Amino acid sequence: MDQQCKEPHLNITINEDKIVDGAKEIIKNIRPTWPLDKLHFKIFTDGITNKLIGVWFTGHYNDMVLVRVYGHKTDLLINRKDETRNIRILNKAGFTHSIYATFNNGLAYQFIEGNTLTTETVRNPHVYTLIAKRMAEMHKLKPDDIEITKEVCIWKKLEHFMEIMPKEFSNDTKQARFEKLIKPFVVLKQNYHLLKKELSNLNNEIVFAHNDLLLGNVLYNQKENSVTFIDFEYTAYNYQAYDIANHFAEFAGIDNPDYSLYPEEELQKAWINVYLQEYNNVNCVPESDINLLYSQVNKFVLLSHFFWGCWGLIQSEHSTIDFDFLEYASIRFDEYFKQKEEYLSTEL
Repeated sequence: MDQQCKEPHLNITINEDKIVDGAKEIIKNIRPTWPLDKLHFKIFTDGITNKLIGVWFTGHYNDMVLVRVYGHKTDLLINRKDETRNIRILNKAGFTHSIYATFNNGLAYQFIEGNTLTTETVRNPHVYTLIAKRMAEMHKLKPDDIEITKEVCIWKKLEHFMEIMPKEFSNDTKQARFEKLIKPFVVLKQNYHLLKKELSNLNNEIVFAHNDLLLGNVLYNQKENSVTFIDFEYTAYNYQAYDIANHFAEFAGIDNPDYSLYPEEELQKAWINVYLQEYNNVNCVPESDINLLYSQVNKFVLLSHFFWGCWGLIQSEHSTIDFDFLEYASIRFDEYFKQKEEYLSTEL
């Protein structure tokens, strides 16, 4: 299939501490005509999984090549083969950037103009209408790649996370913080089983989902009046309500998440209305459909908090990025336990 035509693979490994030198090596290979003495480099700092650098030469900013270096041990969390396949599929469908090359610990890809969202712009009705429509369009995609499993990904992924996440730390200071901030593993495991039992029974639709639509993964281009989703590391078939809930949870921001910014009922329902119009290809959505998906979303947000709590614990053990992953895990778990009773007891 033409969507499988592969970009070149370069036998290059970039040292995380020498990212500019590494990016230059990539450019020599994929842009041999670019003048090396006129290259500019911009290190992007908003990612907390990978390291990202943009490269261009004088007067050609929009031809920038983005070089992403995978975070230390993130192959424990992410299937990189699936990720590049997802990008190819979504690029072919007109949803995102193209890949120029892969290398041993990362990939080089097309720069797309736009600003990442802020906690303000994500609530702007003009912007969120574009996002809701775009998510619905993505959810309607039915990739014909035989390698893609149509099963829900979240339970297997979460079971894997719980298997590999640290149960204790060798560093005494870290261990003391861990015990203070995170509930015992046996409690987390009970809650995993509770979530699986409760949420599997909701009969929510299964769609081709992004699964990580945080503020930094949406580019808003005001001039073009468009949004583009990026970073498809977790993209796979999943519950429709999970993808929406996960995005709503990200209204809180990431550096210091503030869950008072979680969208209120009115905003959620307005967003869901736009989404369902596009998803069902109708001009008018029955209120009962909006209410049902709204209730499901607010149950699935618990799973989002739980999932990224487990992710934070794994990152706290392995990541070399300067970010307090243990604190982040604790914030997500706290939010889960705070909302659990109320959200699970809501009638559909």
